[in-house]
Amino acid sequence: MTPMKARLAAGETLFGTFLTLGSPFAAESLGLLGWDWLLVDLEHGGGDESQLVGQLMGCSSAGVHALARVESDVRGRTARALDLGVEGVMCPQVNSVEQAERWASVLHYGPPGTRGIAFFHRGARYGTDPQPIETARERVCGIAQIESPEAVEAVEEIAAVEGVDVLFVGPSDLSYSMGMFRQFEEPAFRDAIARVNEAARAAGKATGIFLTDVAQVPAALADGFRMIGIGSDGGYMMKAAGDTLAQARRAR
Repeated sequence: MTPMKARLAAGETLFGTFLTLGSPFAAESLGLLGWDWLLVDLEHGGGDESQLVGQLMGCSSAGVHALARVESDVRGRTARALDLGVEGVMCPQVNSVEQAERWASVLHYGPPGTRGIAFFHRGARYGTDPQPIETARERVCGIAQIESPEAVEAVEEIAAVEGVDVLFVGPSDLSYSMGMFRQFEEPAFRDAIARVNEAARAAGKATGIFLTDVAQVPAALADGFRMIGIGSDGGYMMKAAGDTLAQARRAR
């Protein structure tokens, strides 16, 4: 399978969803629907790192790109996710170029990265990958979240960091930190969105965004986003179950 990093660099638009239930079965079943990528949410999701590998196996079984959002930019969290076999890592609250450089260095072996040399883990196919350093360089996708005014002010520098492949906007967090929670049409918020996309274009990088409804997709595409996350496994379960129950009660 062509790495997600290469697909984004080639200009593809890729749709995915977040995994919040900690379930390998949810990962595999959603993957079989044809999503391009699935992201295990270790920041806000119900599962923890001990449940990551089962979900990654579910993604692999379904043939989709397997990503994880780590809890923070702490080195060990990203390194552990990579060793377990994630194809891409999303880091929340990347607010400065210095922070972006420190975090991105963990994604790759040197030079220029600082990832620890060990090739017996799942991420290196248990030592059977003949060129694990080159494979990681081609495969690992770094996704930095832009969620604050500070991040927007530094976004041109963040976009230029080697190892940062995607600038991913968390619209709720960004609008909240700007003092306009979910007022997505406010001029200041729209300006921030435009600046993120322009910075990525200038650096030859992609941008992504999290959406809560498929009706928001056309606007996101028009803005220039190409890594588009829509909802979550838990959200889909609650919505479908709620709709079914409401219909059943109306039939009484």
